[in-house]
This record gives sequence, structure tokens and C-alpha cells, in this order.
Amino acid sequence: MTGDLTLSAVDQSPVRKGGTAADALRETIRLAQVADELGYARYWVAEHHNSGAFAGTSPEILVGQIAAATHRIRVGSGGVMLSHYSALKVAEQFRMLETLFPGRIDLGIGRAPGSDQLTAAALSYPRPQVDIQYFPEQVADLLGFLHGVADPAHPFARIRVQPGGTPDSVPEVWLLGSSDYSAQLAALLGLPFAFADFFGHTAAIGPRVAALYREKFRPTMFGDQPRLNVTVHVVCAPTEEAAHFIGWTRRFTRAARMLGIRGGMLPPEEAAAYPLPDEVRQAMEESARGTIEGTGEQVRRQLLDVAERYGTTDIGVVTNCFAFADRERSYRLVAEAFGMAPASPTEAARRD
Repeated sequence: MTGDLTLSAVDQSPVRKGGTAADALRETIRLAQVADELGYARYWVAEHHNSGAFAGTSPEILVGQIAAATHRIRVGSGGVMLSHYSALKVAEQFRMLETLFPGRIDLGIGRAPGSDQLTAAALSYPRPQVDIQYFPEQVADLLGFLHGVADPAHPFARIRVQPGGTPDSVPEVWLLGSSDYSAQLAALLGLPFAFADFFGHTAAIGPRVAALYREKFRPTMFGDQPRLNVTVHVVCAPTEEAAHFIGWTRRFTRAARMLGIRGGMLPPEEAAAYPLPDEVRQAMEESARGTIEGTGEQVRRQLLDVAERYGTTDIGVVTNCFAFADRERSYRLVAEAFGMAPASPTEAARRD
């Protein structure tokens, strides 16, 4: 916890042009170690499938690797796309992780496919895809399995998730979303809610969704008060001009999707020079309006403004850019701007 905000990191394991998915995954683990050293509260990894730009297909595996390579930071999924999977299997995976790394595991769950529709179908083949209308039931089943509180009338009520443990030895469950649907479901179940401001098209509705979550929140055994995390895209550099230049890589990803361009993220000079139709350039610029770019002090002021607009002190930072050195430096500069407490020499030695 800084003097102003609790800061966390969200990592989509970006793949750069000329790089490999293996490079991206190794960099994810290294960046998690940096975040641990700097004092970030959490490190969440995403789930994407059939993507040339993101390498993280299995957050449950990455979470274990990251937790083993770090010392104090909480590690979790941002998130598991539950509609693809069995609630029981996800409960088993994250109970296992919590058993191996007690008190450090978060289970963020979402209902988006994390892929195109063809890939979503392949993830369930040869079984039919789960209708998204059953997502609330899946979430309820997951909570029941994790906490051992399934309704006695449930057909699977007798199943006990292994590894076992005390009611407290379960991962912390977060519901992720970018709409009022997810906010209201989180409120109904008494779960903490993480809003994806960094999507680029969600920032305008974010404060309204946050207010709805608080208004509808109902205390349950899973939470007695609303807890809101907001994740934004940040590029922090020694100068504002450098941050804006580095940010071209991420800004171009929106245009690449619209143009059907697959592959790794472009270097900023190539992204900035790429010829775009006017309507694509306009959409790219609109999606980048919520991105925070600048020096440490500029980023600090803007993150505090985000916190005020959403009414929270819990902020996540995602930084996608071409060079890993720029990404690592961005997280270091943000931590420095907020006066975060780095790991002690003893903690750093234990991590290494």
C-alpha cells in the first residue's frame, strides 16, 4: 500500500514482432519478479487463445510459475474465462495453487471468450459450447466447490474439492468485467469486482458501472463490503515525448484488429508510420483516449484522478509495449512516483 493507492500489475504476456511466445512468457515471469521487488500488491495474468499478440493461454499454469519465482506478491488470473471450463476443475486447480502458495493466490474469472468464436468452439469441442446465460450458475458452482457450501439439493453437493483445507484456505475470487452485467453479478454474490478500463472503449462508462456495483452490493459470506479494482493502461518514461512514442505500439493494436493483421506487436517507429484508412485511424485514436502516458509525476496525477473518478484506491496497471526494457522501466518509474517500498535485501536474496 502506497500513501495514496494500492497498485497492482496486470500482464497480457505481449508477443513482439520478431519475438516468440516463449520470450513473452519468460518476460512475464521476469516482470513479476520486478513487481514483487518494487512492492506491487498483485500480479495477474490474462487468458487469450489463437492470438498472435498475446502468449498467455493458460493462466493457471503461469500463476504457479510466477508464485514459485516470487516471494511476497499475490499472484492470480486476470482472468480465467470460466465459460470454457468445468467449475469443478477450476476449483481444483486454484485450490492446488492456494495449497502450494498459501495466502497469495487470486482467482479472477470472466465470461468473455478470450478468443474469436471459432477458437471458442474448438475449446469445448466435441462438446457443445456452454451458453453464456449459464455463467452465473457456473460462478455459483465454483464458489460452492471452493468453499464447500454447495446447496444440499445440488446434484454435485457431495463432491469435495481436493486439496482440502480450512474454509479460509481458498483463493480470493474476483469477478472481472467491463459492463454493468458483471458489476451486478459481483454485487449480488458479494464478490470484489475488477473493471477493465484499459480495454479502450470502456472508460466512458466505468464510473457509472462502479457506482452501480456499490449500489447493488449485497453482503454475503464471500464479502461484507464492495471492493473495486480498476485497471488502466499506462506507459511511463523519463519524458512525456518518450512515453507517447513508446505508446504507439499499443495504440496500433486496435488498428491491427480492425485490419485483420495478425502477429506480434510492432516497434513504435513502424506502428507510427503505418498507413491507415481515416476511419481506422479515428477508431485507434478514440480507443487510446483512456491510456495514460507521461513522466512519473504526470502518471501519478492521472492515476490519482482515475482513483477519484471511480471512488477507489485499488488500481491495476497494464503496460504493453515493444521493448521489454521499456515495459520494466515503466513499472519502476510508477513505483518510484508513488514512493512504493521495494523488497529488503533479505527478501530479494530469498527470491533469487
